[in-house]
Amino acid sequence: MIKEFNYKGLLVGAILIVIWQLASLVSQPYLFPPIQSIFANLVEIFTNWSIAVHALTTVGRILLGLVFAFLIGTLLGVMMGMNRSLNDTVRPLLSFVQGVPALSWVVIAVIWFQQVELRIFFIILVTALPNFTFQAYDSYNNISKDLREMLLVFRPKQSQLFKMLIIPSITPDLFTAWKVNLGNTTRVAIVAELVGSTIGVGYQLSSAQSLFDMSMAIAWTLVLVIFVIIFQMVLAKTESTLLSWRPKSER
Repeated sequence: MIKEFNYKGLLVGAILIVIWQLASLVSQPYLFPPIQSIFANLVEIFTNWSIAVHALTTVGRILLGLVFAFLIGTLLGVMMGMNRSLNDTVRPLLSFVQGVPALSWVVIAVIWFQQVELRIFFIILVTALPNFTFQAYDSYNNISKDLREMLLVFRPKQSQLFKMLIIPSITPDLFTAWKVNLGNTTRVAIVAELVGSTIGVGYQLSSAQSLFDMSMAIAWTLVLVIFVIIFQMVLAKTESTLLSWRPKSER
């Protein structure tokens, strides 16, 4: 099944490349640049340090914001599950934060913060935090009551309860939150970099737009796609390793 899926995916990709290349033969380069031009720009991004630093900066910003959102959100979600009063207080606030469009957060951050890095960090944190928190909260509440009571019979310490019950129970849903937030925050980070930043993929995309350089714009877009795919693979590998104890369904 996996091999068949990969085969079909490669086939669809090859067809799209052929269609794009044919379109480049009958259109202007700023509309449909040839594949070889896009590939040359992609190679230059990965081999020229002065250009690659823009990609690395964006990746670093995304991961830094996600790590902080993950740590704060997981802790807050578990605390909300353990304390009903805290949940009743914080949940409406998080729901409000989650409902604010990402573009609105960009405008708010520009007004609030003068420092660009702090601005981008805040935007990524505030857009990823609610999802991590709600996933941790729901996972905690979905812990089997029978399993919880069985473990409490042995009178475990609080640290043992976290290690043996809570952490294994919430981990699968936290991986889901990582996968969802990765794509969302990547898009948000690019929008944030368009405002005031002089380094990063967003800045490079803005420069390509001002020069009508479609080839470079697509190359930078592919850099983001490659980053997301690679990190998704890392998450999938880590998940399969940490959760190898779970029974696997046969397909």
